[in-house]
Amino acid sequence: MFSSADVTWTLVGAFLVYFMQAGFALCEAGLTRAKNTGNILMKNLMDFCIGTPCYWLVGFGIMFGGTGALIGSFDPFIQGSYDFGTLPTWVYAIFQTVFCATAATIVSGSMAERTNFKAYVLYSAMISLVVYPISGHWIWGGGWLSQLGFHDFAGSTAVHFVGGVTACLGAALLGPRIGKYGKDGKPRAILGHNMTAMALGVFILWFCWFGFNGGSTVSMTGDDTMANAGLVVFNTNLAAAMATLAAMIFTWCRYGKPDVSLTFNASLAGLVAITAGCDVMDPFGAAITGTIAGVLVILSVEFFDNVAKIDDPVGAISVHGVCGCFGTLCVGLFATDGGLFYGGGVEKLGIQALGLLSVAAWVLVTMFIVFKVIDKLVGLRVPEEIEIDGLDFAEHGLPTAYSGFAISDPTYANLEAVNPYEGTDLGEDDIDRASEAKVNAAVPVVTASVTAGMHNISVCCKASKLEELKVALNKAGITGMTVSQVTGYGLQKGAGEKYRGVEVDARLLPKVKVEIVVGNIPYEKIVDVIKRVLYTGHIGDGKIFVYGVEKVVKVRTGEEDLLALTDEAE
Repeated sequence: MFSSADVTWTLVGAFLVYFMQAGFALCEAGLTRAKNTGNILMKNLMDFCIGTPCYWLVGFGIMFGGTGALIGSFDPFIQGSYDFGTLPTWVYAIFQTVFCATAATIVSGSMAERTNFKAYVLYSAMISLVVYPISGHWIWGGGWLSQLGFHDFAGSTAVHFVGGVTACLGAALLGPRIGKYGKDGKPRAILGHNMTAMALGVFILWFCWFGFNGGSTVSMTGDDTMANAGLVVFNTNLAAAMATLAAMIFTWCRYGKPDVSLTFNASLAGLVAITAGCDVMDPFGAAITGTIAGVLVILSVEFFDNVAKIDDPVGAISVHGVCGCFGTLCVGLFATDGGLFYGGGVEKLGIQALGLLSVAAWVLVTMFIVFKVIDKLVGLRVPEEIEIDGLDFAEHGLPTAYSGFAISDPTYANLEAVNPYEGTDLGEDDIDRASEAKVNAAVPVVTASVTAGMHNISVCCKASKLEELKVALNKAGITGMTVSQVTGYGLQKGAGEKYRGVEVDARLLPKVKVEIVVGNIPYEKIVDVIKRVLYTGHIGDGKIFVYGVEKVVKVRTGEEDLLALTDEAE
């Protein structure tokens, strides 16, 4: 017989877990750069929308159909007969669907800012179709781990560790973002563009975790069940709070000031860690679990940045993978019935460790094959130029996610300079099909006559060409320039880009503006250098503007005109 209390409680939990998608979207968008915001939001939306039909198609049956040790049954569209006690099949199915989508969402943050959207759609589908359901069957569907006594109440392993391991593998195969590491191998900070969005995302996730863990009781019938639900949500909140406090104090001592983003990461780390054992620990065990997780996540972020050199923009590997692993082991340490520190010996701890190892092996092998196949089919990573310009426009036709707002991105300065004269493609392969103007641009010729006087050369070009341009201008004798970020207006008829179904003809694209004043060096020479570097033969190569300069004054010394300029003729 179905129970209205159990059904209502479980559905409310499902609704809260679904709303975690909003939390993940805000958190990931805030911790990445503005030029990729639309891409992040799109991925978090599609995780759920791809995962839902995939889990309905085969995932649910694989996870809960039958009692096989390794896999459930093939039950397309959930047509079979199931017994979930006081819950109708479809209530339990929607509750498990939102958990499945959460596992896929975790991966998007670690692979953010450089993943091909086509590839993302494909591997997100595979997680929901096969990867999550099979390991989930082992743990929650009556498989071999559950038969051994492996305990994972709400998904530290089944959801978070699976997502974290996949995230780690994906980020490692992708490689770091351009500019993340210097020539000396040391990591560089790439700041998230919106800490307000990140913080709001974490608050939403914390709130929804009461449904994630509390709703996993899937019952509100009987005094014991209600008391256990209260313990679950109390432990969940306590662990998160203790993790946050620990991280604030630890970063204050370690860095001299409390770190904002890492402290918020620690809130999630505490939530992930307590998820496995929140029903079998007392508050003291939950507090210790959360406190250690708050420090562990910071050390883990440092490890992956400095030692492993796996670029994880949002800390998903550390939060979900490392702390999911730690929280699962904590069941074997702090469970009041059978935990090592409660007189239970090492048996439970050994079973928990075995579960982690088996799930890690399954996910690593399967997802390695999936990633490699996808890389061959559509390519896992976007081209360098698209990554530098941002995924929003190239992948989605979205000029900016912040129309009307000025967003400054300082990380262009992190890009390593490349010598443009080593293997530079000047478009020679296209010369036969190019116009005369393009040929002249590709193979510039310095004119014999040189216009005397001082000139301002203003260049608008792609951000991806900035470092090459700087190196080339330095070689030409230019020792000073002004660089600013701008958006360029280009009326490209027939471009075909649309926003909400309406074609966009005036496109404001992210550009950089470089300004140089020359005197002793012929400006024709500098123009030729700029053309050689910027030319690709495609729309968007940029424009060069040359103006006469009547007066230059160096403020510090009072020198004027040529004496005020720092460039010298070669």
